[in-house]
Amino acid sequence: MRWRLVALVSLGVNIALTAVWLLSTRSLSARFAAATAALGQTPTLQTKTNFVARRQLFSWHSDVESGDYATYVANLHDIGCPEQTIRDIIIADINTLYSRKRALELVTADQQWWRSQPDPDVVQTATDKARAMEDERRGLLTRLLGTNWETGDLVNLPRPSRPGVILDGPVLGVLAMDTKQSIQDISLRSQDRLEAYLNAQSRAGKEPDPAMLAKLRQQTRDEMAHVLSPPQLEEFLLRYSQSANDLRADFGQLRFFDQTPDEFRAVFRAVDALDQRIELLANATDPSSVSQRKALENQRDAAMKTALGQKRYEEYQRLNDPVFRDAMAAAEEAGTPEAAGTMYAIMAAAQAEQSRIRGDTNMSAAQKSIELKRLELQQLQANTMASGRDVPPEPPDLPAPPQPRKVYVLGPGDTAETIALMYGLPGSAIRAANPNLNFKKLRPGDAVIIPPSPLSPRSAP
Repeated sequence: MRWRLVALVSLGVNIALTAVWLLSTRSLSARFAAATAALGQTPTLQTKTNFVARRQLFSWHSDVESGDYATYVANLHDIGCPEQTIRDIIIADINTLYSRKRALELVTADQQWWRSQPDPDVVQTATDKARAMEDERRGLLTRLLGTNWETGDLVNLPRPSRPGVILDGPVLGVLAMDTKQSIQDISLRSQDRLEAYLNAQSRAGKEPDPAMLAKLRQQTRDEMAHVLSPPQLEEFLLRYSQSANDLRADFGQLRFFDQTPDEFRAVFRAVDALDQRIELLANATDPSSVSQRKALENQRDAAMKTALGQKRYEEYQRLNDPVFRDAMAAAEEAGTPEAAGTMYAIMAAAQAEQSRIRGDTNMSAAQKSIELKRLELQQLQANTMASGRDVPPEPPDLPAPPQPRKVYVLGPGDTAETIALMYGLPGSAIRAANPNLNFKKLRPGDAVIIPPSPLSPRSAP
């Protein structure tokens, strides 16, 4: 019974399709008749076919394309291509050719993903070579299409509305065009998501949540992983991921670490996954999350130590001390980088002495100023000796710091003479140091200033 039902349904469908075809044919005939009537012609459904003799087995590859661009253009003219079409074909072809040349032959700063600051020589060389390639491209198009080729430069082809990421070099530069386009699409979608989130947070008067930012970046990574192989994905992340950017900034503030490509890659591999997990816990305040974040940070330090090795990790740790970086800068400026350790010890000792002087409550502001200046000169001399340079001549003697002022409180029977005998000073010196005090009316409890003895030795510098 089932086959009869199927047959009836099939018959009904065929009848419906036939009816639709007849109605559309009548409508087409009516439109055709109206059009010919408007032109003053007798309606007819007969058609006349113009036959043009062409070679059989026509092949675009063998009959049109050519390794020589001049021949290629001539062949396009021979088959009747419009001028605008020829321009579009040739411009697109040459642009693709030079885009590939730039991707494979230019060594750009983006390819040196391990550097915190671009190498000026690399930037200048890439700029010069890119300019030469552009001149070559424009010259070739002018020879092939004439001087006015730019007036029709790809007018019929879409152009990207926003710049994307640069995909050049030996890993990303060789990707197929459709793969590169997929990467650009993913990158632009990622930008859109990030901007939408940041704008929403701004409208709500809230700061961006680091955990949410980490989730958005992970979504982009997941999409890239479906397009790129693991080595290609790592190259992309080394250039453009937030983890790599943060790592470059970390190394950059050290100034003198000068990490190699192998060191940067090893550290990135060691800490990338940990950094993502730490970001997800950035704003967590519960004890469990705080403890987990601390454990991850300790794990990250251990992973970095393993990736760099003991010696380089110790250098990395020292360079995190601003005083050591200053010592390195001074040693580099003096042309003796090997003296950095000695200068660091001098600077650390001077810094400790500065703190002691500033915190000494028994010294006046003037005394502290003199002692700090003296310390500065001593540090300069020590650094000069550490760098192997001649010590500059001694500056003029600084004035001795003033003696601390002594005060004597009078007791019963004390006079200027007894005080003078007590301190080994002439009575006139006692009176001169207290011009506002009437020594004829002294009473117990009066305070008398005791001047420094002219016979006391000058304080040693």
